[in-house]
Amino acid sequence: VCTVARPVAMAPEAQATARTVVVALRPRSILVVDDNIDSGEMLVAILAGLEQLAVHAADGRAAVRLARELRPEIILLDLGLPDIDGFEVARLLRLEPNLAGTRIVALTGYARDEDREKARAMGFDGYAVKPLAFDELRALLSA
Repeated sequence: VCTVARPVAMAPEAQATARTVVVALRPRSILVVDDNIDSGEMLVAILAGLEQLAVHAADGRAAVRLARELRPEIILLDLGLPDIDGFEVARLLRLEPNLAGTRIVALTGYARDEDREKARAMGFDGYAVKPLAFDELRALLSA
């Protein structure tokens, strides 16, 4: 649960519209795929702090195996993997009937428009550029 509270001293016109907002995330199973071990494990730890069940895979083959085994609700998938790239991982996963409802989100350092378009064409449900801000992560999980 994340609580956002208004400051103690606010302008009178702002006080009329300010309110406390509590947003709870529904726990989800998430597969984090990133060949940078530190980044992947850090994201898993952050997700665990948000009460999400997260697992890390460090390459494309492990990602495909774990996705088939665990059937996560969300896959946060790096595109630049050392064995098979994230685009191929997504293509393989989209062929799996048991993963039809899984959201696959590119989480990458690639910020070019052509990469975004290719991801959309390959069946990605979203696209986020590293480094991912905490608010962006929460929004991704809330969608």
